Amino acid sequence: MTTLSRPPADPSAPRPGTADKFRSWLLFGLQDAKGTHQGPGAVGDVHLKRHSWWQVMCLTGVDYFSTLGYQPAIAALAAGVISPLATMVLVAVTLLGALPVYRRVAGESHRGEGSIAMLERLLPRWSGKLFVLVLLGFAATDFMITMTLSAADATAHAIQNPFAPAWLQGQNVLITLFLLAMLAAVFLRGFKEAIGVAVVLVGIYLGLNVVVVVATIGEVFAHPLAVGDWWHALSTSHGNPFMVVGIALLVFPKLALGLSGFETGVAVMPQIKGWPSDTEENPAGRIHGARRLLTTAAVIMSAFLITTSFTTVVLIPEQEFQPGGQANGRALAFLAHEYLGPGFGTAYDISTIAILWFAGASAMAGLLNLVPRYLPRYGMAPEWARAVRPLVLVFTAVGFLITYLFNADVDAQGGAYATGVLVLMTSAAVAVTLSARRQQQPKRTVGFGVIAVVFIYTTVANIFERPEGIRIASFFIVGIIVISLLSRILRSFELHATHVHLDRQALEFMSSNLDGPIAIIAHEPLRLSPQAYRDKLTSAIEVGHLPLDYRTLFLEVIVDDSSDFETALEVHGIHRHGYQILEVHGPVVPNTIASVPLHIRDVTGLMPHIYFRWTEGNPVTNLLRFLFLGEGEIAPVTREVLREAEPDVTKRPWVHVG
Repeated sequence: MTTLSRPPADPSAPRPGTADKFRSWLLFGLQDAKGTHQGPGAVGDVHLKRHSWWQVMCLTGVDYFSTLGYQPAIAALAAGVISPLATMVLVAVTLLGALPVYRRVAGESHRGEGSIAMLERLLPRWSGKLFVLVLLGFAATDFMITMTLSAADATAHAIQNPFAPAWLQGQNVLITLFLLAMLAAVFLRGFKEAIGVAVVLVGIYLGLNVVVVVATIGEVFAHPLAVGDWWHALSTSHGNPFMVVGIALLVFPKLALGLSGFETGVAVMPQIKGWPSDTEENPAGRIHGARRLLTTAAVIMSAFLITTSFTTVVLIPEQEFQPGGQANGRALAFLAHEYLGPGFGTAYDISTIAILWFAGASAMAGLLNLVPRYLPRYGMAPEWARAVRPLVLVFTAVGFLITYLFNADVDAQGGAYATGVLVLMTSAAVAVTLSARRQQQPKRTVGFGVIAVVFIYTTVANIFERPEGIRIASFFIVGIIVISLLSRILRSFELHATHVHLDRQALEFMSSNLDGPIAIIAHEPLRLSPQAYRDKLTSAIEVGHLPLDYRTLFLEVIVDDSSDFETALEVHGIHRHGYQILEVHGPVVPNTIASVPLHIRDVTGLMPHIYFRWTEGNPVTNLLRFLFLGEGEIAPVTREVLREAEPDVTKRPWVHVG
């Protein structure tokens, strides 16, 4: 006997056309994402294969460590001879500021939600939702610019390699677009984060960087005159040492690219293997591994930042950092070719191109995980945003536009990248400060507060220094808010309930009337006097021509947070003034009312009849109250929600209005 996993195809049924096949391919996986979407190729938490913390660090490192491909050159261009001192300030901020903040974020956000989720929990209702949308705009800026900037720098390494064919010269934009298109092709085909690939890439890349650093430090010691020239330029151009330190403090925000990677480090926490004693509520082993990941990555990156900022400034002529120079956007590659030969330099270029391209893959995966994590739950994502492939096409199109507008220039995109990184780190510092204050930890509150002030200063200074970053972020923020609110309006007539549960008393109310239709009277929970219930019952009897002794139920919806969208409904049966009442908490009155009779119909097999009074007031005002406060014109909206939820009119609960 053979068992079929699916029924055989009907040979007489028409075959799907090209358009249907394309739609099916484009929206593949759409049914899998109902506010719990995990991103491309992801699996449920129970089946997720976990890895050692150092392996997961490499997954973070393809983004964090790959900034060495362009960070030293951008730092030298921005800070000049002060670059090493400004980098030391940056390292101090990294180890004494960002690292403690994100170690705490890891402890309070062990599912990988990050600081955005922490702030969401601290801010209520619409204010919290809008604040999260703004932060998502900055996060989108961070990830999108990571993709375009990394691809642009990979292009620079490819073009400026001495073995590159001459026809590649001047084709930066086209090559960058090609790399972004290849990245999109990987995700359209189906991408799964391969930690093994990340481990190989990071291992090779860091190993080659160690060779470059050791060789260039040797060159520095072999040419003390170069160090003397640097010191002379530093002392003569900026006066006394205190002035130099002060200028370094003012300049270090320009080096903020070296702070990237912490938010990603928290996001990949679910990949870390914990201890056998871990529980979902207290995964101590996973948190411990995440903190080791963050600390190790920060220490490794700090060591590279300090050494490379010094050797690049000392050994590379200043004019080479300028646009068109051989070290522009690729200072370490320049040193690799200059002091280790074209063979090693080419190997370094290939390694850099690979890790920069994979950093773009990490950023794309971050976007595909981040957007569905929040927007569907808010009701602020179009239907197609639940599928991976449409989002990939949208993000790729945006990446193409950014590349074209910035002419694939690494330096031009640095401000936007730094803005996105710094705003997310500032939000994390503020989140842990508020968390420490809420838990009555005064010393930590003060310490994290100081760190938050430092990040606020750094963010503001970066915005004033490079305003193009906030402009790009503003486009993302406005776009996300507008699309989200339009989507929320378009989805206003959907059922918001993830499930409905009737308690024992509510089920007993149902069992008392199994012979005829179940009459339900919608009642405002603000009018709880006996007279209010008598008036509502009298009105329903007159409108519905019900018998005077007919047993009816009252349904009362208590609006808790009208900004919520998807929610579970718990229906409680209570007695008040001798009447049977179904009480339920929900975000929107009409949608909640529609969900309850549909569930009652499915549970009892009887058709519910719902009775309303017309709502007084201006229709436009009532519409706005419905969209933003969850109230308004209840009866017609409830009927519309039921119509969309149940197309078959014979199976649709009846709505009576009088």
